[in-house]
Amino acid sequence: MRFLIILFFLISSFAVAETKDMKNLILNKELKKYEEITFLDDNNNQLSLEDYKGNLIVLNFWATWCAPCKEEMPSLDLLQVHRDLNNLKIFPINVGQDNLEKSLIFFKNLKIKNLNIYFDNPITLAKKFGLRGIPTTILINKDGFEFARIMGSINFADKRFIEWLKEYN
Repeated sequence: MRFLIILFFLISSFAVAETKDMKNLILNKELKKYEEITFLDDNNNQLSLEDYKGNLIVLNFWATWCAPCKEEMPSLDLLQVHRDLNNLKIFPINVGQDNLEKSLIFFKNLKIKNLNIYFDNPITLAKKFGLRGIPTTILINKDGFEFARIMGSINFADKRFIEWLKEYN
């Protein structure tokens, strides 16, 4: 029994040490399940996260007026096509009440080519996920549970982040 306790401590310490150097990444102590996660695509069609079960999901909440969002969006765009993350689906969800035209200009100015634009339906996800600010990124495993979130901006091209994320792919 003592061996198991020591082994558990070592494994959990390793997981914390592995992620503590990654700015703004928060691992959930317990997995969180959310019901009926829906949002809108750029044609105003409602999408359900349930349709993407089996994929590693990244929900990135942003707005065109958000400077840190602008800073991280190009690396998020590259993450979508990373060769080692073939099971990854990224949904950048605009929660800034920006219209499609303004959002398209934002993506064009940043040369975003691999991501589509999605919108909150209206402001329900911000409340459901308890967002405290943007950018906020929610990481959802293949079974549909939130296992981590990123509060604030990060460089999604960071090698340590990609190596860590590959474990959930």
